[in-house]
Amino acid sequence: MTPTPSSTASAGSTHWMYDDIVRSDSSLRRFLHGLPGVDQVGCEARAAGLGTRSIKTTAKAYAIDLAIRMVDLTTLEGADTHGKVKALASKAKRPDPADPSCPATAAVCVYPDMVATAKQTLGDSGVHVAAVATAFPSGRAAMDIKLADTRDAVEAGADEIDMVIDRGAFLSGRYLDVYDEIVQVKEACGDAHLKVIFETGELQTYDNVRRASWLAMMAGGHFIKTSTGKVQPAATLPVTLIMLEAVRDFRDQTGQMVGVKPAGGIKTTKDAIKYLVMVNEIAGPDWLDPDWFRFGASTLLNDLLMQRTKMTTGRYSGPDYFTLD
Repeated sequence: MTPTPSSTASAGSTHWMYDDIVRSDSSLRRFLHGLPGVDQVGCEARAAGLGTRSIKTTAKAYAIDLAIRMVDLTTLEGADTHGKVKALASKAKRPDPADPSCPATAAVCVYPDMVATAKQTLGDSGVHVAAVATAFPSGRAAMDIKLADTRDAVEAGADEIDMVIDRGAFLSGRYLDVYDEIVQVKEACGDAHLKVIFETGELQTYDNVRRASWLAMMAGGHFIKTSTGKVQPAATLPVTLIMLEAVRDFRDQTGQMVGVKPAGGIKTTKDAIKYLVMVNEIAGPDWLDPDWFRFGASTLLNDLLMQRTKMTTGRYSGPDYFTLD
């Protein structure tokens, strides 16, 4: 039941190509359960092997700057204040105020009620504002509330929406409900890009990660994202490998690219570089771009900045040199 690619399909509008597959729960289930099973041992071994690659000198400097440009600098705490969000947005624009050559991050990720504050602080810097929505992080709310949550964030100026799927519906096999939810949220996004969060730590199996990836891409998600950061395990290399395989295979079938965003638990430059190596090896160099790969992180940026300063000056700046997030 492979869809026929069409050169006339516009980016993010693939779901019409799957009309036959999504006409019923049973046909969608057949498609998703017909995807190749994940070899758990092989997947984990390959992820571990890619994680041992070393990158030196100029390549490392390039990788650090690329990783900074891929960061969605995130604060998603109940104690968030407008002052904290302003400070975070300022840091996203100028991560190292002492070095104007340091690139800005991709985005600032906040709750919907903080979008206007972030937007005002970022101005025309080019740094995007991402907002979590759809009753983040649980996803436990009525559909009209999830859609209102999304529209509120977009009206406040969000460029990107990070939604959470209904894991309960997914795990109980109600795939069409999850598909329809993503389609409706994408419509509520208007021109904003949609990132679909799976909460992979709750999906139980690698096969489910592959199924969720295809489900979200078929429904028109612009990005697939591992986690909310509120559940452990969050992002892992094997889970991200499966998602990268999915976006690669999806482009092979449809001609359309979908981005990938691991989030939660990525704290060091060494970790970030492991992910970049994997992106290059699994999906390919086209994904080595902030338009197609992001890190959802809060503390990662500081380590990247410390390593960057070390490469520039020959000495570490110390963990207290950069503002804490």
